Amino acid sequence: MGKVYVVTSGKGGVGKTTTTANLGAALAHLGKSVALVDGDIGLRNLDLFLGLENRIIYHICDVIDRRATLQKALIKDKRFENLFLLPAAQVKGTAVINEREMKRITSELAKDYDYVLVDSPAGIEHGFHNAAAGADDALVVATPELPAVRDADRVIGLLRSRGIKTPKLIINRLRPGLIRRGEMLSQRDILEFLGVELLGVIPEDESTIIATNRGEPCVLIPNSLAGRAYVNVAKRILGEAVPLLKFDESSGILGFFKRVMGIG
Repeated sequence: MGKVYVVTSGKGGVGKTTTTANLGAALAHLGKSVALVDGDIGLRNLDLFLGLENRIIYHICDVIDRRATLQKALIKDKRFENLFLLPAAQVKGTAVINEREMKRITSELAKDYDYVLVDSPAGIEHGFHNAAAGADDALVVATPELPAVRDADRVIGLLRSRGIKTPKLIINRLRPGLIRRGEMLSQRDILEFLGVELLGVIPEDESTIIATNRGEPCVLIPNSLAGRAYVNVAKRILGEAVPLLKFDESSGILGFFKRVMGIG
């Protein structure tokens, strides 16, 4: 059986979908079979981040309503041998997705794939609970901003109440210059507040915007700092001992990032 992760945050706009797409691509690049599930019914975007929007025929609600099998609804990313997407419906109300159905779908996918990543919708309402229903573990994405960290703390508590006791943190869009000026929370600040394991830090990188507009993961863009950081997160998920970069907010860390190609 493969492992099912829910990728969540509580707050919207912190990079959950970007993280899901790039970790899926990185894991596939490292030789693992991966199924991505878009759990954001009515606001699907994971297909856009992967450039697969024009290939959608069936979606998760079709699977639930028995209009299509799971295998028919899955879309293969042709850039990778073993990366597949189960898209969300573009409108709400086409089917009732509940925790039981999500557990069934993720359980079926885990039989055939090494990793199943479920992109959770923003918020902590029923959409979040549905996305987390079949998860073995959780990746919580937060940006270095007080609202995002506060919402991440709330989500971590909810995950633990669901039995996911050790969710992992990914800090996204870190900007060392702002940290040095005291205008952004530091890595240390966030960890002290949340009290969870840090899985990786993704630096602010314009290649992420370029990749999104192209419909491709930034891990495919040469010299992308964020892309390299996502690959390192994927390696840690696989159990590799990739060292976390120790940020010194008083030094020119961005220049160091460029020299070492983003070990974040």
